Amino acid sequence: MSSVTAVIDVRTPEEFATGHLDGAINIDWQGATFFDEIAPFDPAGTYIIYCRSGNRAGQAIDALSDMGFVNLTNAGSVNDAAAVTSLPIVP
Repeated sequence: MSSVTAVIDVRTPEEFATGHLDGAINIDWQGATFFDEIAPFDPAGTYIIYCRSGNRAGQAIDALSDMGFVNLTNAGSVNDAAAVTSLPIVP
């Protein structure tokens, strides 16, 4: 992927389906394939990461930092992330 800003929702697919930021990519932090799914992303890219409360986003950011990702923002919950990014929440 390019180094443009990507918005990543690290909640489960079920949570994602209840409403997520428009254009967000769903990569379940607790899923067995998280690291496989994140591997193609550019570590120099800019990423905004959110979940239900900010806890899983923080855990994912810690792991991504260990992998060499540097431009990471924990946007907290989906509602917080919507406020920070001005992106709408969509079904």
